[in-house]
Amino acid sequence: MTNTLKILTGDITRLVMDAIVNAANASLLGGGGVDGAIHRAGGPAILEACQRIRRERYPEGLPSGEAVATPAGNLPARLVIHTAGPIHHSDPDPDGNLARCYRRCLEVAHENQARRVAFPGISTGVYGFPKETAARIAIATIRAFFDAHPDAGMAVTLVAFSDADAEILRRHLK
Repeated sequence: MTNTLKILTGDITRLVMDAIVNAANASLLGGGGVDGAIHRAGGPAILEACQRIRRERYPEGLPSGEAVATPAGNLPARLVIHTAGPIHHSDPDPDGNLARCYRRCLEVAHENQARRVAFPGISTGVYGFPKETAARIAIATIRAFFDAHPDAGMAVTLVAFSDADAEILRRHLK
């Protein structure tokens, strides 16, 4: 199977996938936006797994650009891959750390044999990352991963919250 990349407008919490990505905050304990939606829809199993990760691996919080996997609880996915995106105005390397988020999520998915992976826009909400720049970085990073892993057989879906966001992604997919 070849690697594929597509764009979809919808609710990431309703997608049947091997893994969905959570644009989490460093605490991993839930929040607003897609992070809150994933925690609410997935139920307490996600929070419990995140609390364990905080105790055992990241007591100071998940560093920007890193990614970890948890069970998906009540979601129709097998895994949730949590990544802490950069806060655009205060991160010393926002572009590099955003690319690292996408790369690390794909690596974690690959390590967990997750072939169907859905991403929301990482850092494009309250973290203030410009959507055009974020779209360019996301697509370039995913394509670079595909080039490095041509036999991964991954089907990656970029899930836009709105039609306008999907159009931004489509422009950069061409």
